[in-house]
Amino acid sequence: MRFLLDTHAAIRCECHLVREGGDKKNRREDMKYRITPHLIELTYEASLKSFWRKNALKKFLRGCNISEYYLNTWNEEETKRNFLDRLFMEFQKSDKGKRPVFDIAVALSEQETFPDLKNWEDSEEKIREARIAVSELRKFLTMQTKEIENEETKEKRRKEAAFERTKIQREITDKQKLKEEIEKLSLKIGTQEAGYKFQKWFYSLLDFCEIDNKRPYVQNGRQIDGALTLEGTTFLIELKFTSSQSDATDVDSMKGKIDKMADNTMGIVVSMSGYSSVAIKQASGPKTPLLLLDASHLFLYLTGGMEFGDIIARVKRHASQTGESYLSVSDFSK
Repeated sequence: MRFLLDTHAAIRCECHLVREGGDKKNRREDMKYRITPHLIELTYEASLKSFWRKNALKKFLRGCNISEYYLNTWNEEETKRNFLDRLFMEFQKSDKGKRPVFDIAVALSEQETFPDLKNWEDSEEKIREARIAVSELRKFLTMQTKEIENEETKEKRRKEAAFERTKIQREITDKQKLKEEIEKLSLKIGTQEAGYKFQKWFYSLLDFCEIDNKRPYVQNGRQIDGALTLEGTTFLIELKFTSSQSDATDVDSMKGKIDKMADNTMGIVVSMSGYSSVAIKQASGPKTPLLLLDASHLFLYLTGGMEFGDIIARVKRHASQTGESYLSVSDFSK
């Protein structure tokens, strides 16, 4: 294929080469493409062989958004090949100018018939050559599209893997921070200040675990330390950050709050210092609405032994099967 330079200044300006707007341009605006020398060569050959008359080729190029200004530079003496030489030379002068090559290539590849090649003495040969040229162009576009899609898929997977690695590392770091915070806070257990900070820390843990929750609120004059919802069950929360074990009065207080709620409401008491045997017995019983958690349950999650939602579900399942509100972490495997 040969290319002839045109010194006409207006033709050199790519703003005169492609018409702004146009349906085909809009349709293909988001299509992926990669303009290679081989694609340009195939597009040139298919353009040359798909049309015999100048007017037919000009009409086709006009439909591909080649500007009327540029098409009017095609004079009567200039051959079809020479005009395409000039046109494709202009396409290659900049990356922006290569865009029309793809539009023309796609339009050519969509051809099924060649009306401009009919009714000539050698129509059969002309159409055969045009079909070959278009077929080669179509195969190349299909191959290129698959290559680009494969590259995009690989890149997407690479980014997803990198995101997951970052997410896992962030979770490990954030969970470690939660662990360090509660260990530091435990040095002040029993103080009012530590109690407030423990409440804030606990809801940070629920947020980190993406467990639906509600911060402390007042209901019918009673202070509720908050609530969480897990697997369709709503649990009122009672947080105890005292230096001594929670006793039967703490259990009775929580039961009184639950009794005033809907039938499907349960309660979770989280006591960092654990429970007296009387408290556990008081909380337990047929259809008990209470689950008792202590520091060991929190640290089981913080050390990566089990998800916090699964810990609650395990204690709840035990309560449903036995009526016992408390299940020691050491007995989880039983």
